[in-house]
Amino acid sequence: MADRAWVRLPSGRRLDLLSPTPFDWTDTDLATGLARTFRWGGHSAWPEPLSVAQHSLTVLALRRSRTRNRLTPAQELRELLHDADEGLINFDCISPLKPFLGPGFAELQARLLAVIATRYRLPAWTSEEKRAHKSVDIAVAAGEAVHVVGWTAQEVRETLGIRAAPMAGDPLAVRYGDPPWRPWAPDVAAARFFEELQALQARAEKGGLPPGAAAP
Repeated sequence: MADRAWVRLPSGRRLDLLSPTPFDWTDTDLATGLARTFRWGGHSAWPEPLSVAQHSLTVLALRRSRTRNRLTPAQELRELLHDADEGLINFDCISPLKPFLGPGFAELQARLLAVIATRYRLPAWTSEEKRAHKSVDIAVAAGEAVHVVGWTAQEVRETLGIRAAPMAGDPLAVRYGDPPWRPWAPDVAAARFFEELQALQARAEKGGLPPGAAAP
């Protein structure tokens, strides 16, 4: 019998993590999974841990603000879903530990990312786009390390090896009206991620028009 690693998702669908297809989950499943998957090993200076869903929205917001030309809906979806595999596995391994999990885990992640890219029609990264994404992802990580987890700026640089200066402002605070950098409850994170995912998919279907714009 072939190896299987089944998980039953909130919708009732079943996902084989070792042999996934693009049709194995709903958008709600993905949003819920990311909202229940925590960054930084689940450690937080706040009462709540920080979800990957909230992190993903933060990365998208900062990428938008740092981009001179408007990103296409497909590019924005790619930013939003850059860690989407973690919501299906329900596991975000801290970066220094990933090499110890071996090539099998890396292959599992690659398979999940491939079916996610197919499901949401994500374009392949160009080298320039990947550099821009990584710059934003690292900047967000530096801000989270200080404002969510409680590392000092010096520790971020010297202990964690993150060279980006920690941001003071939270890219999501104005939009949602929450205290800067405070982790959201899982149900809130899931709802906000789902809303953004649906909006971007709708824009992509309309040819990339901004919200509220009428098709010609």
